[in-house]
Amino acid sequence: MAVLPAPPAPTHELGGARFTSLATPSRGSTDTSVWLVEITPGTAPTPHRLTREEVFVVLAGRAHVQLDGDVSVAEAGDAIVVPADVPFALAPAGDEPLRALCCLPVGGQGQLADGEPFTPPWAQ
Repeated sequence: MAVLPAPPAPTHELGGARFTSLATPSRGSTDTSVWLVEITPGTAPTPHRLTREEVFVVLAGRAHVQLDGDVSVAEAGDAIVVPADVPFALAPAGDEPLRALCCLPVGGQGQLADGEPFTPPWAQ
C-alpha cells in the first residue's frame, strides 16, 4: 500500500505528549517508522538515548533540545538529528505546543537512564 491514511486521532498518549503513528510496521512500513508528536507547554523533558539515529522536523512551536550536554532551540522547519547512543531530551520552548514529525529506523529503540531498551509503541 503506497498511501497510509492518517489516523483520525492520536494513537498513543504519555504524560503531556500525544503520538500519532503514521508509517510503522503495524501500518505497513518496513524500514522506517514515522509519527507525529504533539507536546503541551510545561511538559517536562524525558532524558533518554536511542539505539539508532532519530530525526525530528519541527512543524510548529519551538523545541528546547538537550543533546549530549548541549542546549539549543529548534524553530519550525528545523531538523533535529539525534545520533545513536547520545543522551537527549526534547520539550516545548515557550507557551506554544510543540509539533514535530519523527523518523526512526524500524528496530530502533529508546532507553531511559535506568532501564532496558524498548520499542516505543508509536513506532511499532
